[in-house]
Amino acid sequence: MQGADIVITMGCGDACPIVPGRRYLDWPVTDPEGALIAVARSIRDEIDAHITELLDSLPSA
Repeated sequence: MQGADIVITMGCGDACPIVPGRRYLDWPVTDPEGALIAVARSIRDEIDAHITELLDSLPSA
């Protein structure tokens, strides 16, 4: 995390380590462990949507 500009957490709340000076985004998603494949796929799609939204929000290089 030391080299990261943005740190993504997925619902770990206070249990996540914090590095000062970083931008934190929390994407609370359901844990896919033991889930049916259809549920796991919907979780994957939710994460993909978050990633797409983040990429669209970043300034162009």
